[in-house]
Amino acid sequence: MKPRTVIVTGLAATFPVGGVAWDYLQYLLGFVRLGHDAYYLEDTGMWTFDPFQDTFSEDATYNAGYLADCLKALAPGLEKRFCFRDTNDKHWGLSREEFAAVVDKADVFINISTTCQLRDEYKKIPVKILIDSDPLYTQSGIPGFLDGTADEKTVSAIERMKEHDLFFSFGENVGKPDCKVPADIFGWKPTRQPIVLDCWKADRAPGRDVFTTVLSWKPVEKGPVVGGVTYGGKNLEFERLIDLPRRTDAHLELALGGGKPPRERLLEHGWKLVDGYAMSSTPWKYRDYILDSQAEFSMAKNAYVASRSGWFSCRSACYLAAGRPVVVQDTGFSDFIPVGEGILAFSDLDGALAGIEAARKDWARHSRASLSLAQEFFDSDRVLSALLQEALG
Repeated sequence: MKPRTVIVTGLAATFPVGGVAWDYLQYLLGFVRLGHDAYYLEDTGMWTFDPFQDTFSEDATYNAGYLADCLKALAPGLEKRFCFRDTNDKHWGLSREEFAAVVDKADVFINISTTCQLRDEYKKIPVKILIDSDPLYTQSGIPGFLDGTADEKTVSAIERMKEHDLFFSFGENVGKPDCKVPADIFGWKPTRQPIVLDCWKADRAPGRDVFTTVLSWKPVEKGPVVGGVTYGGKNLEFERLIDLPRRTDAHLELALGGGKPPRERLLEHGWKLVDGYAMSSTPWKYRDYILDSQAEFSMAKNAYVASRSGWFSCRSACYLAAGRPVVVQDTGFSDFIPVGEGILAFSDLDGALAGIEAARKDWARHSRASLSLAQEFFDSDRVLSALLQEALG
């Protein structure tokens, strides 16, 4: 494919933590490595999160500096390829005039996680792609929109989504008979998180004999309601697994972020707890935390599991690329990604226990399989080339 001018959007400055940075900036780096003229845009209209005060602020000075530093460290020159428009529409990185010139020549606008305002100037870009990274949460308002019962906020959100031209989702089962995610209106196509494999090369064995994950306990927003059923976050699925540490002598560690987790109760059940922000304040600390881990153990949001969405974690894909096996809750992804080696999928406590013991028994084999799976299913070259080919033909 000939080089294109691509704008990708995200939340790396709005929420300045390592995992979020990897989620969005690997799109930019991946497109640049493929030879495209790619730029990163952040234009949410939101106040930015201040991790030191644990609150939101309209002063984006730290956040803009954090983003520029991340880009420069990721690949020299990337720091010249971003524009962050804060809540007061101050431009950081590219100036207003410089970014307007980028918009004028852009071929493709990729709105990841439905985060970016679709300003009039963006609407003029020939191909506008919406990527849903949060299946069921994104689509839960569709039934009410169609039958006229949706509130004004939901109607406005769906109308904004409809202003895009093409629609992709990390929920790879959306539209299939056994998936409960509403599939009307948008015709969602499957896509995956792109992982720039070179960024995750492990030049050392795991530093600790421990299964880890980084998580927020409970989403701030109300869980999606579809067909009269209210779905929830990881906390609901975790309740089914809370006794797991008592069933194994493996060390299970949670790097906990927000959501007011019941720390004392988790400790009583044998979970090891560390501060999530301390482990992921920068992309490099986040990566080191993964590299030091023997494997990942994690459940998924109840909304992803109960809807059988087919969602697979961006974080888990990074573990795989680092050669770290993942023992993770099946959301239906086992329909299209091989499991049993590298990815040890489970649906209940016994299955989780079996996956942990299998990873420990033959770690080297599962480590090799992890890297192979990352190369086959999440390599940014493959994922982003397929995305553009599907969008542009």
